[in-house]
Parts: sequence; C-alpha cells; structure tokens
Amino acid sequence: MRRLLTALLCLSPLALPAHDGMPMAMPKGPELGASAAFDAHGRLWLVDAADGHVRLRHSDDLGKTLSAPVEVNAVAEPIYAEGENRPKIAFGPHGELYVSWSQPRAKPWTGFVRFARSLDGGEHFSTPLTVHHDRAEITHRFDALAVDGKGRIVIAWIDKRDMEAAHAGGKPYLGAAVYYSASTDAGASFLPERKLLDQSCECCRIALAPTPQGDVAAFFRSIYGDNIRDHAYAVLHADGQPSQPARATFSQWRIAGCPHHGPGLAIGADGTRHAVWYEAKGQPTIWYGQLDPGHPPRHALAIAHAGAAHADVAVLGKTVWVAWNQVDAQGYALMLRESADGGRRFGDARQIARSEAAAGSPQLLLLRQRAFVAWNTAGGFRLVPVEAAP
Repeated sequence: MRRLLTALLCLSPLALPAHDGMPMAMPKGPELGASAAFDAHGRLWLVDAADGHVRLRHSDDLGKTLSAPVEVNAVAEPIYAEGENRPKIAFGPHGELYVSWSQPRAKPWTGFVRFARSLDGGEHFSTPLTVHHDRAEITHRFDALAVDGKGRIVIAWIDKRDMEAAHAGGKPYLGAAVYYSASTDAGASFLPERKLLDQSCECCRIALAPTPQGDVAAFFRSIYGDNIRDHAYAVLHADGQPSQPARATFSQWRIAGCPHHGPGLAIGADGTRHAVWYEAKGQPTIWYGQLDPGHPPRHALAIAHAGAAHADVAVLGKTVWVAWNQVDAQGYALMLRESADGGRRFGDARQIARSEAAAGSPQLLLLRQRAFVAWNTAGGFRLVPVEAAP
C-alpha cells in the first residue's frame, strides 16, 4: 500500500507506461517545465520541451522577445518537462552551453539522465549522451545541473538502483538514492557516478548552488526514520573527494510518499546558505531558513501557507528574495517577499504578476545587481523584475 501511495503521488503524465507494447507517445506542444539563465554577457537563455525536443531560445531584451528555437536533440525522444523535473541549462567558463534533461523510458517512473553541449554559442549541439554508466531501466531522473568554479560540470539525480536491489533481496528500502557525476572535459564525457546517500525522496527536485569556495552544494529532500521527509545538505566535490551529507531541516513531517515539492538554495558571498522548502505538517507551509547542517536552520520563517507552492530563493549582498506560486480561484499569482538585512526579517508578501492560465515553477535570476523571476505560463514565458507591480 505504501509503494502504491508513493507511486500515485509521484505520477507525471509523461511517466505513463506504454500500452500493448506500443511506444510512449511524444508530448504535444510545450510543457511548462522550463529553466532560464543569464550568461556572462547578460543574454537570457531559456530551455523547455516541445514535440520530443528540448528547445533553446534566447532574448536580448529581458524576455520581451525570444529567438527562434534551436533543437538541442536532433532526434525526438520522450522528455520530462514539468516543474520538478524540467530541462536545465548552465554555462562553461568559455561560453559553452550545457543542457541536461530526464528521458522517460518504457516502464513507468523510469528514466535516463541526458546531456548535450554547444561550443558555438547555441547554434549546434552535440549528440546527446546518457550521463550515468548504469543502464538499467529504472529511475535515473530529476536531474540537477551546475558548473563549479573550475569549469567542471556536476549533475545530480534521483536513482533507484539500490531500492531495486534491496527489494530483489527481500529487504525494505524507503524512497530512492541521490547519485551524481562530474565531467572534467567540458561535457565530452562523464566520470562513473557516485552515490551521495540512500533514502532520498522519490520525486522532489534537487537544488544546486555554487559555494564561495568554488564547489557545488546540494540541498534536497531526504528520508529519516519512518518516512520523515526532511532535507539534507552536501557539497558535491567534482575532484573525487568524498561528500558528507548532513541533515539540514528538522520539521519531522511524516508522509508515506513524495510531496513533489523540492527546495531552493542560494549561497551568499559570505557563505550564508539561504534555503526555502515546503512541508504540510499541520498546514501547507513554505519555509525560509539559513542552513547549519546537522542543526536546525537559523532565522526560520514561515513565508506562506495554503495555496503556496514551488518557492525559489536568491541572494545578493544583504538582499534576499523568495518567490513562489500562489494558487487561488482566479488562477496563479506570482508572489514575492524581500529581506534587506540578510534574511533576518522579511517584508510582507506582495504580488508581482498574475496568470489566469497554468504556470510553471518560478525561478529567481540575478543580473547586474537586479533580480528577476523567470515564469513560464500557458500564456507564454515572462521575465518579471522583482520590483514589478501586478
């Protein structure tokens, strides 16, 4: 019963199994799972998926207009493209464009983590490769992509190889595991994957953020005890050093399934780890706090309650922003709270945009001392400045 509940909570339309031996149908039209990023020159790049292709577009006018799309994968394939499991984009130190995504396989809730790169400014992409060396048709999905301070690519994902092995041996195993790999040759190849830890949540996105030391840090929902779905923090070393995950939230929320709400992470120049996460113990709540791995977060604050979902966080100096979707009877509101003192206190919540149509998860971006929210809606992509009025 527990496994059935978990499966239902994690169900995604793109994860439906094939019927009568027929291949899985390709998605029709764009999904709302999208990722955006500014490059070193201030150009905005956007990746999403449509008709079996990850597509790349750019904007030189802060999202008002977008270029014609470039297909990252020339050969169409199934692509997960919803809020928790969407295509990702990152940049190398010499203008390289890196894109990752999760590819559904024929069995339900399975996937491969895929990667492609462009070395000519997004005009052409390499043939996609599968990041992990393990090729079992199991869950390898919910990929997260980042580049460390030495230009090495780090990709982390949720992986069920250890769960499959445990169940095959008649042993219990809650959730999944987090694995990661790195590329030291600008994405031409990836090192054999390494397990970060067992008992992660099955389908909550992994948040990655650069550290002041030039590493990549991960913040993700894990499982403690009997299905307590709190979060862990770890630094993912691309040079082979062991990573040491530590529990980082202590809400004690017990749920026998994945809530499909991953966290957000932003690390300040001073090393402060600003985080947002979701729980529904008592009432649905988005929390903000400053991570102190092994201990409860400092300056914990309930940012929003019922109807709030899929928050993100950004920091610039002493200013911290938290953005999230707020669902009501009229549609979706894009909400924001801001702190001017490093996250000790936050101003009141305010609405900066609305959409009557469905909306994807918001993503906070920084450009030249300004903050924006990338918001992909069924009515179109929007880049919303944090000072915007509805």
